[in-house]
Amino acid sequence: MLTLRTLKSTKGAHKNIKRIGRGQGSGQGTQAGKGHKGQKARTGGGIRIGFEGGQMPLYRRLPKVGFSNAAFKTEYAVLNLEKLAAKFDKEVVTRETLVDKGFLSGINKSMPIKILAKGEFNKPLTFKGIEKFSAKALELIKKAGGKVENA
Repeated sequence: MLTLRTLKSTKGAHKNIKRIGRGQGSGQGTQAGKGHKGQKARTGGGIRIGFEGGQMPLYRRLPKVGFSNAAFKTEYAVLNLEKLAAKFDKEVVTRETLVDKGFLSGINKSMPIKILAKGEFNKPLTFKGIEKFSAKALELIKKAGGKVENA
């Protein structure tokens, strides 16, 4: 019968911690695992991250010039007209219809959409609420008899 008295941990579940500074009989006597003298053996001893013993550290040796706007870059969910033509027939293309037909999933559902002009396109589709089009894509849409609204 299982009682509190008979409970035992499974083998390997408990491991004794290394008890430092508890005398010679502990197996960690004399230097207590800190080696012989030096900065790292002292109380409160140690060096900060990136310290190179007085040498000019790497983060100060490397140049820090220029500017990166990467944090503010607008990323778009990119779609090609060729793939849209395969699944749409004279319909209105909106964010909702793109999600329904499986073009947008995951994080792309909330990203702004950009339409590119890869491949053949000859269907008169109406695009509503799409944020961006390449110049060639707009040209192909107009040539096919399609319209772009709210662009």
